[in-house]
Amino acid sequence: MQAPLSIAFAVNAEGWPETLEAVAETAIRAALQHSEAEVTGVTEVSVVLTDDAEQRELNRQWRGFDKSTNVLSFPQIEPFAPVSGLLGDITLARETVAKEAEEMGIAFEAHFTHLVVHGFLHLLGYDHIEEADAEEMEGLETEILQSLGIADPYADS
Repeated sequence: MQAPLSIAFAVNAEGWPETLEAVAETAIRAALQHSEAEVTGVTEVSVVLTDDAEQRELNRQWRGFDKSTNVLSFPQIEPFAPVSGLLGDITLARETVAKEAEEMGIAFEAHFTHLVVHGFLHLLGYDHIEEADAEEMEGLETEILQSLGIADPYADS
């Protein structure tokens, strides 16, 4: 049985493939299933597909970094709190995602899936600031991506 999860999807920039709404939903549901999150009620998450210019502004405004980045997460719950209500927002920058996928020699959709999983785990409370936390988060990401048929993005690290 799938978790009572609603995903609001917005496209704020041109050039995004039309198939990504289903890809993002599959990635988020897999991440939720593989995490230890306790779902206690109807939950909503939003995924915003944007461009480098908007992502740069968000990153500058909320994190103090005046540059674009691949994915940003804006959690609305306390870390590792029961999952219910508005969980948060995930934003992705098309140009950065495409450039990274090309540089790594992987499919755009595979990299996009990884970043959605990564962003969603941040909403739940996972982070990668401390080495032990990074290892835990990366291990969970790898497990989730393998369940979706995507290779370990950290294999060469």
